[in-house]
Amino acid sequence: MGIEKRVVLSNGVKMPYLGYGVFKMSHDEAIKGVKVALGTGYRGIDTASYYQNEEAVGRAIKDSGVPREEIFLTSKVWNDEQGYNATLSAFERSLERLGTDYLDLYLIHWPVPHLFIETWQALEKLYHEGKVCAIGVSNFETHHLEAISRISTVTPVVNQIELHPELIQGELRDYCRSKGIRVQAWSPLKRGQVLAHSVIQAISDRYGKTPAQVVIRWCLQHDLLLNVKSSKEERIKENADVYDFQLTDEEMTSIDSLHANSRIAHHPDDLDFYERTVPGFKKSTSTT
Repeated sequence: MGIEKRVVLSNGVKMPYLGYGVFKMSHDEAIKGVKVALGTGYRGIDTASYYQNEEAVGRAIKDSGVPREEIFLTSKVWNDEQGYNATLSAFERSLERLGTDYLDLYLIHWPVPHLFIETWQALEKLYHEGKVCAIGVSNFETHHLEAISRISTVTPVVNQIELHPELIQGELRDYCRSKGIRVQAWSPLKRGQVLAHSVIQAISDRYGKTPAQVVIRWCLQHDLLLNVKSSKEERIKENADVYDFQLTDEEMTSIDSLHANSRIAHHPDDLDFYERTVPGFKKSTSTT
């Protein structure tokens, strides 16, 4: 089993373990990258309204010749689109830009205080209406997930979080596992920052694989879903060539030991982040 391997989510939907992400790609980069990815065998494609390249992703999917039903397409609702009615409208805009009449997975991009609960209720409506096959969240901490559980009829199937060897998110992963929520890693290579570690370099040399391939393999052996991103054709193909070797338990532990609680993005509880990204949001000392 290789790149075609899928996991069965808690609602029975099958999702690819390895996905292709298009964060911060230009229109042309996204078209080219998605076409190469689909041609290589990727079937999970991850975008978001915030990335401003949904139209490019939709064009690439259409031009690829790969049937839509074979592709697992994910998008996300951004912070300034949240709220019940606003989310429903944002979803329709994403569908229009992507040129599709459904999504396989729709996520809340960040847990905006005072809005993410009603945003989740909008996602539940979309799910019950059959407009999306599965719904989930991104960048949610345990207390955000617990808040949803108190009012929801549907459990998130996925929590997409920053996760890489310098941020292994052990407690959050354990919590999600206990609730049947699959963890998906975004930026598993920490934008290349973890690849120079001597531990990873040594393993890379041992197997004749690139450092990136070693980290991707580490994620897969932790039973994590993940999105990888590159605009370079050679790298896109390399990142998928990770099924012909197996890390030992000792090697897995040595990579785990690189954890330094180091992030490239804001912590989800950083309220200043929302002040900068949500127009009119006022900082509050209350928590949800």
